[in-house]
Amino acid sequence: MQIILLEKIAKLGSLGSVVNVKPGYARNYLIPQGKARRVTEQALAEFEAQRAELEKKQADILSSANAQAAKLDGLLIQITQKAGVDGKLFGSVTSANITEELCKQDFPVEKSMIRMPEGQIKLVGDYTVTVVLHSDVSAQVTVSVLGETMA
Repeated sequence: MQIILLEKIAKLGSLGSVVNVKPGYARNYLIPQGKARRVTEQALAEFEAQRAELEKKQADILSSANAQAAKLDGLLIQITQKAGVDGKLFGSVTSANITEELCKQDFPVEKSMIRMPEGQIKLVGDYTVTVVLHSDVSAQVTVSVLGETMA
């Protein structure tokens, strides 16, 4: 299915690109989210009329993502979990835990923005995770997992 992108999407294309995607991806995700439109003569004409407005909107989103990344980069957050004497956690620290902690510190992020290269954290220690704020902008956050031993 041919669609025209209304914003930059990683690994797919930039604003205004006409790309072929699987019909389900377009129907179920891109079009309902407002990220793309089906290619027709009318849609192309409307896009060209709105192009400047859409580019300005994308530039604003990118600049706010850059500002938030500047604040987030190098941030240290501490998460306390119950752990055994050997440093293994009872359970694990997930992206949901990290998202919750960042939201407490007034950084509104979603769970899907957190990239944990080693998967869930299962040991006490310091870990670096990436927060992807925009397809072009990401920040590194240090997560310090503290063990809370049971008496």
